Amino acid sequence: MSTAESGRIIIDLFTTLDGVAQGPGGTDEDTSGGFRFSGWQAGHPSSGVGDQVMKGMAGLDALLLGRRTYDIFASYWPHHTQGESGDIGKLFNRVPKYVASRDAGIGLEWEGSSRVGADLASEIADMRARHREVHVIGSVDFVHTLLGEGLFDELNLWVYPILLGAGKKVFDDGAMPSVLELLEPPVADDGGVTLLRFGRTDRVPGVGTFE
Repeated sequence: MSTAESGRIIIDLFTTLDGVAQGPGGTDEDTSGGFRFSGWQAGHPSSGVGDQVMKGMAGLDALLLGRRTYDIFASYWPHHTQGESGDIGKLFNRVPKYVASRDAGIGLEWEGSSRVGADLASEIADMRARHREVHVIGSVDFVHTLLGEGLFDELNLWVYPILLGAGKKVFDDGAMPSVLELLEPPVADDGGVTLLRFGRTDRVPGVGTFE
């Protein structure tokens, strides 16, 4: 868990009610494993999510992405710096981008990009020293690594009132047992999409028996 003097690693995910975070944004985003609902977020428009996302990015000064999400972002955001999403495009193009990959030979053409993954714990400690808020967006496979090793400070979940029954989920069997702290009351929009903001703690789940 970060200290008051260090930066934070913040995970931002769109998820269904049954915890699926795979391929929310487009039909060809992630169909691995035969997933047939890629693009599910677009099928449930939300009036409040965009404003919440922009508010949450106010302090973002670096991105930390899995390889698949990085490739999607790198092919899109450099060409979208105008119009409704222009502010996000300008922000993402401006800040440093760290890409988690074990492949030391990967090509990273998006300006400001560099690879991490040789020693993730040490590299994240360095990010905390360099940046105020490092956001992990999407990247569900990489998020499993962060959750498994406790290498995050805040988890933001936009929970959609949708059940898919299949797909990559936010939490897999490798997540580190821990108690999370709800940072603010849940915020729901008129479409039922609910923002849950959790902070990581050093506490582990207790067990007992009700008398």
